[in-house]
This record gives sequence, structure tokens and C-alpha cells, in this order.
Amino acid sequence: MESAIEVRGLQTHYGSREILKKISFDIPRGKTTVILGGSGCGKSTLLKHLIGLLKPTKGEILINGKDITLMKDAEMDEVRKKMGVLFQGAALLNSITIADNVALPMREHTKLNESTIQIMVRMKLDLVGLSGFEKLYPSQLSGGMKKRAGLARAMALDPEFLFFDEPSAGLDPVTAAGLDELILKLRNVFKMTIIVVTHELPSVFMIADYVIMLDIGEVIFSGPLDELKASDNPRIRMFLERKPEKDIYSPDDYFRVIAGD
Repeated sequence: MESAIEVRGLQTHYGSREILKKISFDIPRGKTTVILGGSGCGKSTLLKHLIGLLKPTKGEILINGKDITLMKDAEMDEVRKKMGVLFQGAALLNSITIADNVALPMREHTKLNESTIQIMVRMKLDLVGLSGFEKLYPSQLSGGMKKRAGLARAMALDPEFLFFDEPSAGLDPVTAAGLDELILKLRNVFKMTIIVVTHELPSVFMIADYVIMLDIGEVIFSGPLDELKASDNPRIRMFLERKPEKDIYSPDDYFRVIAGD
């Protein structure tokens, strides 16, 4: 498969603590890749690197063959125009309507006239099932509707890459399943490269084509979903079968892991 994003020897520290330990992997183009792992494994830190919000200690992140870790702010801004991001809390501006939230990237980054922007806003909201909600404010929406509105804004500039940070967080199972179906629809219709950070196994099994699994800052799996399910790696089995860590560690090893060593 053609790689859209290539990560090579990525290492990150917060102070003296090593968060990502020289990890390497590829993200295939036109597929849904899930970055999977437990709390504190480095998923969110990795996402911030992929969208250029953090600079690593060492390593390369090649997007369409260009290393974003070496880019100046202006050059990185151009790359970000090809990215859409749905943050965990939707990150909508509460003081403006849903329509204005979706229109904001178009007003900031394009020269489209206002009538065209309004047409595009209606199209994006219809795409995520929010047609008719244009005049409402974020405080008037449910959690699931906020996520959909955030997704409409992430889609505003027709991105090549779409990133999701824990999209199912705070949602009930039915609403979460509806969001998963929307992710599948976007992949199938627009053939975009989608990257989803999550620890929710039902979502992983529904949407993933490809999986990158992190454990304590290391990549312990990178490959198709079917291969993940068939893996006999004890750390992977523990996660997929919801086994507590003490079942695969000696007491000394267990307490070293808890301490972050």
C-alpha cells in the first residue's frame, strides 16, 4: 500500500521523561488507520506530532514525502490546510452559531464569497446529518451533535487527511456507533486518509483498516486489523481480552510498569 504518512525514529520527552521511544510506522493512503492503546501510552502525544502541534526530540514525520518536523510555521500552515481535525471535545466556539463555526475556516483561508460559503456550510452540515441546525449554538446541541458539528467544520476545506481524537469519548453506545458509521461513509465516499486515536474496541473493530498499537511509548503492532486480532503478543491479547496487567507481569515487572519505567 502507498504510504501517506511515514514516521521514522520518533522520540519525544516531557522534561526528563521519555514519552515516545524512537517509534517508526507508516500510515496507508486512503484507508482508516486507528492509533490504539491504553491510557498514558502516548496516543495523544503522537497525534499532536502528526498535526504539527509538537516538535519531537528526534525523528522524522514525512507527509506526502515532506518532513514536517523541519518546517517553519508558514510552511506548516500550508500543510495544515490539507488536514481536518475533530478534537475530543469538538472545540466549537460557543459564542457563534453552528453555521459560523463551520464557515470559519473558509472565511480565514479562502477567498470564496459569502454566498458560496453559505452553500458550502449547508452541504457540510447535511453531510453529517445536521441539516436545519445552522442557527443553533453549541450549548443547544447534544454531545453527539457537537461531535458532528465539529466534524463538519473539520471537513470545511475538503481535507486530504482527517484526524479524530477519541471521537467516541463521552458518547453513549448508540451515538458512538452512529459516529463510526459516519467515519466509514467519509472513507468510502471521499477516499480520504483517516487517522483515529482511540481505545474503544467496538469502534476499532468497526472502522479500522489498519492499526498502530502503542504500549508505554513503543509500537507493539502495525498492520491490518485482521492481523491484530490474530496476534499472540501477550500485551495485545491483554488489551483485546480486557485482562488486567498483573496477569502477564511478575510483581516486580508490574510495579515497574505502573511507575512508568
